[in-house]
Amino acid sequence: MIRLENIQRRYVSDEVETTALKDIHLHVEAGEFLAIMGPSGCGKSTLLNTLGTVDRPTGGRYLFGDRDLAALNEADLARFRAETLGFVFQSFNLIDELTIEENVALGIAYRRDAAGNRRDRVAAAMDRVGIAHRARHFPHQLSGGQQQRAAIARAIVGNPKLILADEPTGNLDTENGAQVMNILTALNNAGATIVMVTHSPSHADIATRRIDMLDGRIVASATRAI
Repeated sequence: MIRLENIQRRYVSDEVETTALKDIHLHVEAGEFLAIMGPSGCGKSTLLNTLGTVDRPTGGRYLFGDRDLAALNEADLARFRAETLGFVFQSFNLIDELTIEENVALGIAYRRDAAGNRRDRVAAAMDRVGIAHRARHFPHQLSGGQQQRAAIARAIVGNPKLILADEPTGNLDTENGAQVMNILTALNNAGATIVMVTHSPSHADIATRRIDMLDGRIVASATRAI
């Protein structure tokens, strides 16, 4: 499904060059649940942003299926993100002025194929994560765990081929973090491909495969025994 070949990412500012990713080779199969671990500053989020086409590599190739994403212009990349990817963030990134239902609907706001059944898709996504009873509430009226479930509903409402989760339990207590991991596991069991950045070894162990990063490189990879 995904193949990264010799991915490099360098940043240059004030004549100082920083290399965030070095010689990244990574293959993610459809239906896989991949966890990315490593210390702060090791390149985890840069790698996730590269997978999400938010950050473009300065070297190497990113193949998604048979598409070379380096060949796409910004408009095509935006369309690719809207139609193919779902994002879950540590800080939820819900819009305070919108209801939960309206926030979830943003996940298909730019989908050309969703016009006819937009309301049904939103209702199904909220029901899937157990947040339908909060549809007319605003984010500040929900607990952190409920807000993250709403954010997951927004990510999955368009049935994305790939879900990218950046520290999805980072702002949650143990109980709510476990609930979020249960939801992600259920989504993966239903066929969703998930790539998750986490600092939690126990949450990484839930994934089907884990990679460890250090200084911009992948230094270890392990598949969970089933």
